[in-house]
Amino acid sequence: MSKVRITECPRDAMQGIDTFIATQQKIKYIKALCRCGFNRIDFGSFVHPKAIPQMADTEEVAKALEDIDHPELLAIVGNLKGVERALPFEQIGWLGFPFSISNTFLERNIKSNLTQSWQRLLSIRDLAHKNRKKVQVYISMAFGNPYEDLYHEDLVLEWVEKLRNEELLWISLSDTIGEAQPKQIKYLWNHLNTHFPEVQAGAHFHTRPDNLRPNLEAAWEAGCMQFEGAMHGFGGCPMAKDELTGNLPTEALVAFLEVQKADLDIHKPAFEEAWRMASEVFHQH
Repeated sequence: MSKVRITECPRDAMQGIDTFIATQQKIKYIKALCRCGFNRIDFGSFVHPKAIPQMADTEEVAKALEDIDHPELLAIVGNLKGVERALPFEQIGWLGFPFSISNTFLERNIKSNLTQSWQRLLSIRDLAHKNRKKVQVYISMAFGNPYEDLYHEDLVLEWVEKLRNEELLWISLSDTIGEAQPKQIKYLWNHLNTHFPEVQAGAHFHTRPDNLRPNLEAAWEAGCMQFEGAMHGFGGCPMAKDELTGNLPTEALVAFLEVQKADLDIHKPAFEEAWRMASEVFHQH
């Protein structure tokens, strides 16, 4: 069986918190996560501090992670300026771009429409690849949206094909508002595995207690081998407007995968320590 890849997302967990988390506390927590055996850490974002004040110290955090060679480090960028800010850090191997098939979401999230965002993504890809950094594309609102934008599962697959044709092969389907259904998940991954085997498609689920298990089961049964989560399920999208909707709790993901006898490299003592530390970092905010 192929090895399952897990991305831990402290950036997604932290970014919506109004009270600023001290930089040294972030660094300590992220370093603890780096000892857990995750494949990748989504640790920060190079965006304007007015857009996401919590991420204003990403450069300082990145400098403190300069000796990290495993796991892989990923930072979110929204434009070429963000890429340029990330380039000096050799330890950052991945840049994530928040794309979407929802024009309304793009305008609200990165102040760019669908056409502009596509061109921006291609420019980001060119600059990133020139500097030997990989790009992961997040397709936000991949399972529906609360707006009146056109949505259907085949539209998602059409955009996956466009990304594949532009050599953007690392894609994360994001359930931004926590409304994914098992039937949708199975449909998408069955088609991805059949028609786009070269695409590395991950699942970024925002979950509620009632849909966490069914959605994980659907993704696993359909052959998804890459998952993203956050300790305790902290974070998620403010647009969900549901206090029960958060990131997929990493501890629930790991427990589920262990029952399935998935091939994992989780270091249990380090994992338990990071889980305890997450309570300290987030509950006080």
